Amino acid sequence: MDRLLVLGIATAVLLVAAFVLLALGWRNRLRRQADVEPLPEVPADLGAPLAAADGQYVASTTAGDWLDRIAVHHLGIRTNAGLSVHPEGALFERAGAGPVFIPAGRLTGVRLESGMAGKFVEKDGLLVLSWMLGSRELDTGFRTRHADDKTTLLNALQELISAAPQANADSGK
Repeated sequence: MDRLLVLGIATAVLLVAAFVLLALGWRNRLRRQADVEPLPEVPADLGAPLAAADGQYVASTTAGDWLDRIAVHHLGIRTNAGLSVHPEGALFERAGAGPVFIPAGRLTGVRLESGMAGKFVEKDGLLVLSWMLGSRELDTGFRTRHADDKTTLLNALQELISAAPQANADSGK
């Protein structure tokens, strides 16, 4: 009985130590990323969605480094979400976290991948949006609940990205 108690206490101490180290690592990541600019506001007059789907917001990471989650603004937290594509940009409505709006002019690319930041799925199972937040390029992953929605979102985002530079050039006249 004493041996079982000692093993139980040792296991509990190791688990607490592991969670403390995880919390310290996340806090240090927040401190390192304190210079990340605030998220763009969701426009009050957002147009009707061109495409929309429910799924899972995977995370936002530094572009090209899928293990470097962006911790600030809760961008590194995986949550259920809806993604809608509007003429003004892409909107992630995240459960348990604030919305993430990416203006069309800040989108730099969209592609299908098999994984990022601890979420790996079948080939081309994730929709990954590349975008600029200030001077940082980020990759944001989204997993649709229904496979058919992925193609619809991909096409709408590609059209939005190709139209955005023209819209920006026209607004400068």
